Order: sequence, then structure tokens, then C-alpha cells
Amino acid sequence: MSIIKKNLFFLCIFILFSISTAKSEDLKVIGKFKDWQTMVLIEQSGTICFAQSSPILQAPKSNKRDARLFVTFRPNEKIKDEISASSGYEFSKNNSVTAISGKNKIKFDIVQQGFAWIADNKIEKKMVKVMKKGSRIMIKGYNEKGSQTIDHYSLLGFTKAYNAAKTACS
Repeated sequence: MSIIKKNLFFLCIFILFSISTAKSEDLKVIGKFKDWQTMVLIEQSGTICFAQSSPILQAPKSNKRDARLFVTFRPNEKIKDEISASSGYEFSKNNSVTAISGKNKIKFDIVQQGFAWIADNKIEKKMVKVMKKGSRIMIKGYNEKGSQTIDHYSLLGFTKAYNAAKTACS
């Protein structure tokens, strides 16, 4: 799948999410599980299901951003466990974006238009397992000026949100 298509998908989600979900027939919240939420987006090209969360803590504190962490399912494209993170800013292409939970450190391979993705499905599946077992995950990134940010995500409710998204798209 092309990066442009992924970016358009997430842009649509943010636009639709910004508008009241009651007004949108295409984007539906199907569950809230502690710090995670499960949503379904129905498009002409097919149904997209995802679990998402916002950071419970951001550093630096003075730089409030609209960051999110997603696990997405796209059955029409045979995509499962697609992990992505948005930062609320354009990531630097000179520095890596990493997820850290306990002793596990996972690097995101693709960085474009404020989003980071993992290219290898085996690594995505590993990260899902880490997220199911953990209590918190940090996403470290750098903006284009080289300043580091760290988003701390709670994993409370992740497994239920993940399972609901997977079920909704099976």
C-alpha cells in the first residue's frame, strides 16, 4: 500500500474525528476500553477498523501536541496489525522514531507527513504482543529542528480495544 494512501486515510480520520462523530455516518466509535478506543471507518474501498489512544503524558510538557497511536486492520487490502503513530508535528527524517516498552525497543521504518509506520508485519506482530503484555509504551521522535519529544501511552484497555477492532474487521 502506498504511503500517500495511508496518509490520506489518517487525514480523513482526523478530519472526521474533529467533526462530531454523530454527524459522520462513515466513522463510528464501537468501544471505549479504559485508555483505548475502537473505531470503524466505512469507505467505498472497504471497512477499516482501528484501535487508538492519545498520550497520557508528553515531554516536553510545554509542547502540547495532538499525538495518537494506532493499530489498524484493512481486510480488503489484507492488512492486519498495521501500527502507526502520529506526532502532532512533522518528524525529522534525520532521526529515528522508536517505541519503547520495558526492555523492548522497536524502530519505525517509514516517516512521512507527521506519521511513522513499521514496514515489517513480523515486527508489527511483535509490537502488538509487547503492547498486550505491557502497561505503558513510549514513542520517541524528533521534530524537524532536532528537538526530541516523548509520548507516553497507557496500555490499559489495549487488548480489549485491539480485539474489538480485529473482530469488527474479520
